[in-house]
Amino acid sequence: MQILDWLVVLFYFVLLVGIVRWSSLRQNTAKDYFLAGREIGWFVVGCSLLASNIGSEHIVGLAGNGATSGMAMAHWELHAWIMLLLAWVFVPFYYRSGVFTMPEFLERRFDSRCRWMLSIVSLIAYVFTKVSVSVYAGSVVFQTLLPDTFGSPENAFWVGAITTVILTGIYTVLGGLRAVVYTEVVQTGLLLCGSVFVTIFGLTQLGGWGELKSILTTDSVNFALWRPLSDPDFPWLGVMIASPVVGIWYWCTDQYIVQRTLAARNLTQARRGAIWGGFLKVLPIFVFLVPGMIGFALHQKGLISIPTQADGRLQGDAVFPTMVASLLPAGLRGVVVAGLMSALMSSLASLFNSCATLFTMDIYSKLRPGRPEKELVSVGRVATSIVVFLGLLWIPIMPMVSKGGLYTYLQSVQGYLAPPITAVFLLGLFFRRITPSGAFFGLSTGFALGISKLAIQAAVGGGLLSDVGWLGWLANFNFLYFSGLLFLLSALIVVACSLMTPAPEEAKIRGLTFATISKERIQGEHWGWPDLLGTAVVVALVAGVYVYFSFWLS
Repeated sequence: MQILDWLVVLFYFVLLVGIVRWSSLRQNTAKDYFLAGREIGWFVVGCSLLASNIGSEHIVGLAGNGATSGMAMAHWELHAWIMLLLAWVFVPFYYRSGVFTMPEFLERRFDSRCRWMLSIVSLIAYVFTKVSVSVYAGSVVFQTLLPDTFGSPENAFWVGAITTVILTGIYTVLGGLRAVVYTEVVQTGLLLCGSVFVTIFGLTQLGGWGELKSILTTDSVNFALWRPLSDPDFPWLGVMIASPVVGIWYWCTDQYIVQRTLAARNLTQARRGAIWGGFLKVLPIFVFLVPGMIGFALHQKGLISIPTQADGRLQGDAVFPTMVASLLPAGLRGVVVAGLMSALMSSLASLFNSCATLFTMDIYSKLRPGRPEKELVSVGRVATSIVVFLGLLWIPIMPMVSKGGLYTYLQSVQGYLAPPITAVFLLGLFFRRITPSGAFFGLSTGFALGISKLAIQAAVGGGLLSDVGWLGWLANFNFLYFSGLLFLLSALIVVACSLMTPAPEEAKIRGLTFATISKERIQGEHWGWPDLLGTAVVVALVAGVYVYFSFWLS
């Protein structure tokens, strides 16, 4: 990092402060703080969706997986089609109901038990995944780019972790969701621009796309989009089963993401924002995953040197920072570093605000109803601080859970927590016969099984349990297949318990299932050719990427 790089980073922070200052002057009610006054347009909604999703863990983790396992993780980045489900199927229900949170929606469809269960598990999931993974990835960048600035690489790691958390927490607390979404517009452009430079400079140094394909063809099985059933990590059947389960949970039912659409000024803007976000969602394959494969090829040719593990394999999480440090000139390096910091801060800011919303609206307000709105905002800020602290404590445990890279860790943990939520939301929306008891027992049993798998995997990975015997077998059981089995089991429990309990009253579920909502209410406000054209473009992009990369190394 040279002076010009630091000046670019400084300019980014000055711009950030200006946006936060503007936002902080407009926080009068809980609706202002948690949903930005519900006045956000479609362009900002879409950018916020991408920026919330693409944190530093995506940039660092996806590049690492690109270098070590090729296109295997691309299936999760092609979830743009699931964002269309959010736009056309889920958002109309959420937006018309006027809810603040997803647990609040579950309470309306089922009962308060489901609301409590989802609120608590969501906060736990944020600690295990979003907080710890985002902070860890950002700290790896500090450790690689500034190894001696704070005395040692380890010091740089923790200084980076703590500094970014504090800075992000300050602007989230002051500006609320309005500050989060408007800073994310800037952050979206910055992180995409910075990553494009890494791709361009990497390909130029390598010798072009043809040279990349030539190098990767020597190990085409490892870098292919589709893996054989014998593959221990990403068998194609497991990917096809687990990827949609996690995707529907993340994009259509998770507070962290859905809150962006609920902040739109009307249903049309919410729908178009989700479609625009789906278009942007296709880009990470080319600006995050492909650079990882370029980094591998550059390492193979001896043009850059990426750190390796004891077994000779590349340290995947060091690929992207190494490329930034080795390939980019002064100034552009600052742009990319600012992009990495903005990715970290945007995902953390989204998380902080969602945690505050979940705890305040779904837990505290239920325990102490009728409290002043200023008190609710203050309570949300305290809850955020606690979640951040727990996330920092979890960072040292993360390597025990998965040794396959940062992004693999993220997807595996989500694969253990998402299935019961996905099952309950899908069944609850599409089948009127699903009862509150069925939903509650499906959620609680599914969560218990998922957490048990996570705990056993962490214990075996950390050497606390032997990998021999049935516990070792369970710990090493492929996370993709486990996710599919957990979804099926959760769905069966929901249906079975529902059939053994009285059907819900018609008045209770009116407007909360497809069978009990009018056609006009589902469609909501006007939709026309821009919505249909945008949807068609997203579908065509996803299909085109699948077709090309299915045969690109053959």
